[in-house]
Amino acid sequence: MYQQFYQRFLTANKGKQHFACHSHHYWPDVSRDAMLEYWDDSARLVDDKWHYIFSEKVPQTQQLIADILQLPQPEQIVFAPNTHELVMRLLSCFDLRQPLRILTTDSEFHSFSRQVKRLSEYDNVVVDIVAVEPFASFEQRFAQAAAAQDYQLIFCSQVFFNSGFAIADLPAFVASLDSVSDAMIAIDGYHGFMALPTDLSTITERIFYLAGSYKYAGGGEGCCFMSVPLGSIHRPLYTGWFAEFGTLAAEKSAKVLYSEDGYRFAGATMDFSALYRLNAVLRLFKQQGISVGRIHQYVQQLQQVFLHKLSELQHRQLGLANLLAHDLKQHGHFLTFRLGSPSEVAELAAQLKRAGIETDYRGDRLRFGFALYHNSAEYDLSCLQG
Repeated sequence: MYQQFYQRFLTANKGKQHFACHSHHYWPDVSRDAMLEYWDDSARLVDDKWHYIFSEKVPQTQQLIADILQLPQPEQIVFAPNTHELVMRLLSCFDLRQPLRILTTDSEFHSFSRQVKRLSEYDNVVVDIVAVEPFASFEQRFAQAAAAQDYQLIFCSQVFFNSGFAIADLPAFVASLDSVSDAMIAIDGYHGFMALPTDLSTITERIFYLAGSYKYAGGGEGCCFMSVPLGSIHRPLYTGWFAEFGTLAAEKSAKVLYSEDGYRFAGATMDFSALYRLNAVLRLFKQQGISVGRIHQYVQQLQQVFLHKLSELQHRQLGLANLLAHDLKQHGHFLTFRLGSPSEVAELAAQLKRAGIETDYRGDRLRFGFALYHNSAEYDLSCLQG
C-alpha cells in the first residue's frame, strides 16, 4: 500500500527486487518535485535564496527532524553534505597537540574508522576498539571499557552497519556511560533514523547524534545532520562561514565567533537541493500519518516473511545458522548473513543480481534490506532453489 509513493523509482527498476534499501533507499516521488522547487527558488531569488533557505526551509526541516527524534530544541540541529564532515568538526574540537584518547567499536562506518585509524598514527592519539560481538554482552563490555580510561571522545553506532544489531535502549546505554562525564559522546544514528523509533529527549543534552537522508529517510545523498547539546561551547577548528550566522552583523572581533545554537558546527556553502528533498519526504510522511513506529512494524513483518521463505528453501548459505543477529526486537532494517569467505559472498551476490535481486555486501557478509516500497507478496526467491 506504500508503493504508490515510489512510482518513479519502481517503474525505472521494473523487474528488480531491491534488497539494498539500507544502502541506497528509493526516493519517494515528491523528491523530484522538491528538486524542481529548489531550481525554481534559485532562479527566482538568486542571492536572496540564502535568506529564504535559512529563514524558512532550514527551520522547517529542523522541526520535522526534531519531532521524529523528540528533540526539544530544533535549532540545535545542524546540516552538512555528509556525516564525515560532521565527524571532522567534532574531532577538530580537540587540540591535536595534546593527548587524545578515543573509544569506539570494530563496526563503525568506514569513513569514521578510516579517519581515526589515520589519526592514531600520531603518537599522542590512542584509539581503543571494543568488539561488538558477542552481541549479548556488548553494552556491558563497552560501558566497562569507557570507565577504564580517561576518554575525550566516545563514538558508537545505534545500529551497526555490518550486522544489523541495534542498541535496544539508547537512553539506558548512554546512561551507562555516566562515569565518563567529561567525554564527548557521539552516536551514529544513520541506520536508526527513520528506521527505529528513537526518543532522544532524555539524552539530548549529553550526546551528539548524527544521521542523514541517504538511507531510510529516502531523501537521497547530500543532506546529513547532527544534533548538538544545548549550551555547547565547543569551537571546532574546522569551521566555515555558516557557523557565524547570528554574528555576521556584529562588529569585527579579533576572536573567531560562533553561532550560539547547533550551527556553531556548520561549514560553508552547500547544495541545498538535498535538504529540499528530505523536507518534502518528511512532510509527506507527516501528512500521511506514516510514523517511524509504523514503518518499523511494517519492515519487521517483511523481514519475518522473508525469513520464512528462506527457511522453506533451506538454502545452504542463507540459513538461520548464518544470520548474524536473530532478535528482530533488537535489530535494524536489514538482515546480515555471514558466509565462509568474501569470494563466496561476492559469488552469491552476483547470482542474485543475475536473477534481478539487488543486495549489498561487505567482506564475508551479505545484507538484505527492507523498506516501505516492498510488498512481501511479490518476493520471489526461486533462484535460490536447488
